Parts: sequence; C-alpha cells; structure tokens
Amino acid sequence: MSGSTFGHLFRVTTFGESHGPALGAIVDGCPPRLALSPDDIQPDLDRRKPGQGKLSSQRREKDQVRILSGVVDGLTTGTPIALQFDNTDARSKAYDHLREVYRPSHADFTYDAKFGHRDVAGGGRSSARETAARVAAGAVARKLLGEAFGIAIVGWVSRAAGIDAAVNADTVTRAEVATCGEVQCPDPAAAASMTAAIDAARLDGDTVGGVISCVARGVPAGWGNPVFDKLDACLASAMMSLPAAKGVETGSGFGGVDMRGSEHNDPFVVGPGGEVMTSSNRSGGIQGGISNGMPIFTRVAFKPVATIFKPQQTVTTAGEATVLSAKGRHDPCVLPRAVVIVEAMLALVLCDAWLTHRGQTGA
Repeated sequence: MSGSTFGHLFRVTTFGESHGPALGAIVDGCPPRLALSPDDIQPDLDRRKPGQGKLSSQRREKDQVRILSGVVDGLTTGTPIALQFDNTDARSKAYDHLREVYRPSHADFTYDAKFGHRDVAGGGRSSARETAARVAAGAVARKLLGEAFGIAIVGWVSRAAGIDAAVNADTVTRAEVATCGEVQCPDPAAAASMTAAIDAARLDGDTVGGVISCVARGVPAGWGNPVFDKLDACLASAMMSLPAAKGVETGSGFGGVDMRGSEHNDPFVVGPGGEVMTSSNRSGGIQGGISNGMPIFTRVAFKPVATIFKPQQTVTTAGEATVLSAKGRHDPCVLPRAVVIVEAMLALVLCDAWLTHRGQTGA
C-alpha cells in the first residue's frame, strides 16, 4: 500500500513530487453527467498556490490544471478523471546541502527509516506541495455536492500566533473570507493582528501555527456509519493526513469536556419547514457517527512550519551531530494557503459518505 489513495467509493489518488515534472490526481467514482471544466477547479488551486504575498513561499507556480480524461463534451463520463499541473519553478539544487543532513521535525529521517531512500529536493511526497492535487480533486467533489444538495463549504483561519478571531460559523461566507486579505480571516481586527504576527516571525527567521475552522452547510441527515466509519472519524482521518496537522475537533471538541451533559446536549426542535433539527449544534452536525442535518463543523490545528531560518541541532545520515541553518523559499505559516486544503478534504469526505449512503440505502 502506497498511502496515496483516499476514499472508498469516491476515490482519489494523488501523484507527483514537489520537484518532479508534474503533480496531479486521479478521481475515480465521480458519477457521470456532471458538468466539469478547468474553470471549476482553477479558482481553488489559485487560492492555494504559493507566491501570492509576503505570508507565503516565494516559489512561483501557476498550477494551471489540465483535465486529461474522464470528461467528454464538458460532462463527466463516470470513468476516472485525471487532473494534472506542471511544476515550473522548482529549484532542486537549493536542497543539495541536505543530502546528508536530517531537517528537524521534517520527514527526512522517517522516510529513510521506512524506505531506505528519500527525495531530498523539497521533501518529495512529504512536501505540502502534494496538497495541490487534493485541492484539485476536492474542487470536483465540491461541485458535485453543490449541484446535488446545495452544500456550501467555508473555511477560515480562526487562530494564528495565539490570536483568536470572532467569526459566526452559521453565516460566514467564502466572499467574506476572501476580502479580509492574505491571512484568510474574516475578522478584520484579528486578521490585521495575525498578519503582523506572522510577518514578525518571518522577519525573525521563525514560523507560527494556528487553527483553521471549516463548516459545511446543507448536508442531509443520515450520512456516515455508526461504528468504524463514523463520519467524524473519517473527517479526523482526512484532516490528520494533511501536512503539519496536529489535532482535529468536531463540534464542541475539547471544549465540551468542561460542560455538564445538561449544558452540552443539543435539544431537538421542529424546524420552520417541519423538519427535525436541533436548537444548538455542539455535536457539530454529527451524532453517533451519522450526520443529523445540522451544519458540520470542524477545526484543524496546524503546527508552526518546521523549516526555520535559525541554527538548529541535528544529525547527519551517518549519525554525526551537526548544526543546520535552513535555506530556500518557505511559508512562515501554513494557515493562509491551508484554508482551501481543509475545505477540499471536507468535500472529499462528504462526497464519499454520500455515495456510500446511496449504495447502502438507495437514497
């Protein structure tokens, strides 16, 4: 098993390395007759690509997507969809000094331990550049969910460098997130403070972490399973597969442990259209591993970027102690470009859950 395939019925396999000729994704299981073009995918790739400001890596990649298969006359055919985009600004020689050195908190040592060989240039598959392929696949899932159910997925930076944002998860829109600057936080005051803190870390040769929140509205009740493939378990697995992710919460998350049950429970009420709903949403839209029709809410914690421009103690591949000073083009904080990645993974999980539910129940 290569570990490069995600999903059961809506299956995504990503391929390519950070400094190889190209990256891409194979999307298998997309139903036929979905109108799909590069214009449906490119906007999300543009949100993730580097070189967009001082808060991201200065590597310049257009990430111009090409659809190589699975779409004829503008409609999906039900066969595998191949998506590809080229690497055009890789500078592999910038990593030559790392051939015999392990970078602290990177995957260098663990890749050697597992495979006995690693891709030094950019970290190969361990590079966050791989997530561009997930974003492309997630854009397909996003459109499918939107057309079939009107599902809307919105993510934003809710905490960075210890600064919290005040955002209403029930009403926030993608447009509001996009209009608050590079940091992708729809709280203007918090966004300004976050931007300053991230830039200060960058100027100091350091990095910061934080939290991305994400909500999916319009998800029907009934998706997921009650035991091993709980919807929240699938979400946790998906989010923890992201580079630099260190924790995942759904609903009240860890905050719920300080409440009594009488405070935490979500009372059922009859909605305006006669539907069953809850008057609060501490469950985050999932109960017993199955969606309950309320918005699905998750938060993902990201550590500070491991590449810092300060001397660090490490060892060589021969086991000798040494000191490493990093070079190259790197993000001082992953959060601004990771918002669309979190959205993509949520879309992929929901698309797979829908198709699985349809196969189980016929609905």
